[in-house]
Parts: sequence; C-alpha cells; structure tokens
Amino acid sequence: MTQEFLNKINILGNDLGCFITVDAERSLTQAKAADARRAAGNAGLLTGVPLAHKDIFCAEGWLTTCGSRMLSNFVSPYDAHVVERCNAAGMVTLGKTNMDEFAMGSSNETSYFGPVRNPWNHDTVPGGSSGGSAAAVAARLAPAATGTDTGGSIRQPAALTGICGLKPTYGLVSRYGMIAFASSLDQAGPMARTAEDLGLLLNVMVGHDPRDSTSLERPAEDYNRDLAKPLKGLRVGLPQEFFAEGLSAGVRHAVEAAVGEYRKLGATVVDISLPNMELSVAVYYVLAPAEASSNLSRFDGVRYGHRAAAYTDLLDMYKRSRAEGFGAEVKRRILIGTYVLSHGYYDAYYIRAQKLRRLIARDFAEAFKQCDVIMGPTSPTTAFRLGEKSADPVQMYLSDIYTIAVNLAGLPGMSIPCGFDSSGLPVGLQIIGNYFDEARMLNVAHQYQLATDWHQRAPAGAQ
Repeated sequence: MTQEFLNKINILGNDLGCFITVDAERSLTQAKAADARRAAGNAGLLTGVPLAHKDIFCAEGWLTTCGSRMLSNFVSPYDAHVVERCNAAGMVTLGKTNMDEFAMGSSNETSYFGPVRNPWNHDTVPGGSSGGSAAAVAARLAPAATGTDTGGSIRQPAALTGICGLKPTYGLVSRYGMIAFASSLDQAGPMARTAEDLGLLLNVMVGHDPRDSTSLERPAEDYNRDLAKPLKGLRVGLPQEFFAEGLSAGVRHAVEAAVGEYRKLGATVVDISLPNMELSVAVYYVLAPAEASSNLSRFDGVRYGHRAAAYTDLLDMYKRSRAEGFGAEVKRRILIGTYVLSHGYYDAYYIRAQKLRRLIARDFAEAFKQCDVIMGPTSPTTAFRLGEKSADPVQMYLSDIYTIAVNLAGLPGMSIPCGFDSSGLPVGLQIIGNYFDEARMLNVAHQYQLATDWHQRAPAGAQ
C-alpha cells in the first residue's frame, strides 16, 4: 500500500507541488515494520496506514523546513508529539507536505519551495497554510494527513479542495515539536476524506503531553463513539453574520442546501448572532503577528537554519540571515507584530485586541445556550486563481473571515464537503462545536455523509 502511494506521488506530486520531502526508503522501512506487527498480531486499527505530515512538524531524520528558506537545511533530531503518536500507532509517513511559509498564508503561495496547486483546477490555489496536506489527500496521494490551524489553516484548505479537516479544541493536541507561529492560536488536527477517518486520527493524536504547558490533561475518549447517533432534536445555529455581504452565490447555495439536508435528518435550525465576529480579522492580525514576532526571533542564523554567507559582524549576520531567510509575508507579519508590541502602541493595539478576543469568545458562549452546533460556510468563496490576491494582503486575509473567530475563542471547528459551485470547485460546510464537543461534531458530519456523496467525489485523474 505504501509503495502504491509512493508511485502516485512520483507521478502527480511534482505537478501539484504538494510535497517538499519524500523518502521512499524510510517510508518502506516503516511499512515493513508495520507488516511485522500485523503478522505478530500486535497491530492497532491504523497500523500500516500511510499518511503525510505537514512540514511544520519535526520528524526525526526528516528535513523539516516550515516552507521557508530559513529552515531549508534543517533535519530534525526529534519527533513532534503528533508524529510520535502516529508512529506509535504504526502509521507510515509518506513524506512532508508543502505549506505557506511558517504557516503564514491562506493560499499556499508563500512557500519558499513554490506554490501548491488545487487538484480540482491546477490554475487555482488549494488554500493555506495546510494546502500541501489538503491537495495530497484530495488528489488521493495520501489517505490522510496532518495539518495545523492558527486562523483556519486546516478548515479553509479542506473546503477549497473538497476534503474533511478538523481543528480540535485548543490544548487537546500537544504543540510539542510543532514549529510555532502564534502559540495561543496554533492547533494541530487531522485531514482526511471522511468524518469517520478524522475521528480515527484524532483518537491517535490527542493525549496529554507534559512537554507542552498548554496541553490539557483529560480522560481518553473515543471520538467516533457517537457516529451512529440519529440527529433528531439537534439544534443547528446559523449566525446571521455568516450569510452577509461578501459570501459568493455558489457557496451560499451549497451551504443552504446542506442545512436543508440537516432539516431532513431531524435537526432544527435556530437563527443566532455573533455580533463581534466582524472584528475577528482585525483582532487576529494584531495578536497573531505579535506572537509570531516573538516566536520567530529565535531564527537568527546562529544555532540552526540559514546563515548569510557574508557579513561584517554579529549584528550584520543577524540582519542578513533574517533578510535572506524570511519571505515577504513573514517579514510583513514580524514588522506588524513588533510594532503592536512596541512602547506606546502595546496598550492601544495589543491589549485592546485581547479584550475584544474575550468578547468574541463570550458571543460563542451565548450562542451555545441556544444551539448544539453552529453551521455556516468555511470560506466566502471557492478556490481563487493563483496570484489573484497576492498583491492585496487585506483581500487575502479576508479569506479566513469565517474561521478566525473559532481560533480566537479556542473552540473546535471542522469543514466537510457540501457541494460545488458553477465552476465545478468544491464548497465546504463549517461545523463549530462547544469546547471538547468533537465527538458530537463528528456525529453531525458523519450522518450528513451517510445521506450525501460529496465527500466521495474526486478530481479528474485521482484514484
């Protein structure tokens, strides 16, 4: 099975640009070890199942670049928590997937290694920053993949490529060995073809990790335990802010049709409001760059990563190494973050954004008094053309307008396929749950997938 996927990656991988590193020998060694476990009767449910890891996760002996020139020569000496858990389950690593540089982007165009292309239309983006993982699963180059979600970076590419992706409750999956972008927002999660597969992966990924101070200590649970539960009596909240100006007609039509399907399955629909959601993009682009400017200060050309070839003194080495190592979008966010944390602006921007973040979380708390899950579009549009928004950062940032608030509140959210627009591009339905309500969300998604076949559609050439 591993060899078959490696063959597919060899044929299609370069066209899509979804892998940065593939090591067939290392993958097949893992596969043979999985075969031995199965022969000995020691196999688990996922033993021998191949998957791809987003190149933000450290993996021992693997090049781990974060899509940046800064780390283009960094081979990790240890495994991230997520990689450890997948290895312990007997899963096989197919390779490391392309991504927006340091997870900063919504289109997978900021990678030092070039853009990723959407398997549904190679002239369009797959979304970001986990676009390589999303494209690999959509093109059937991997049955599953890991991703990270700081402001929608699992859900938005899942929507744009027609697959399923889940961002767990903040703290549920350890961030140890996951190269940091914005530490209070980053969260690892699974990407796969079905909600059931997401649950299987989540069962492996979740677990307390003392190496991560934000890792939550909770009893183990089976996230697929409620898959068969009927949806009769489920209360679905529809925020009016998700269906306002800016939502494309094709996305609106597909999402409304999906809500209609939930009505047929026995759910009731409740109109709700998230009045501070419109502030989420502004809040995010104060807080996330502030944390990024701090986290990325470690990349200075001294200990690891890129170092400038020529410099006059230590300070010049710092300047040149960072100027050469970071791309334009990363530099932009470091500058913004440094500015909002600087003396005289900290109170006006950073502290105010933190207060608004609390109001956004409070809006969700009030909404969940009226409903069990919240639904709406994952992205305001389907996949846009490569280069279409590269010159306008604000328009690019607005691609995440429906996903960012979930990260600011620390809530779980997921995207599942729910149709196509008039151009034949996939549309994603976003399902948002209350804290630690992943099992209910997966049940809600699975019941919809039993009644529809959007998740079974594949782009041309994928098998």
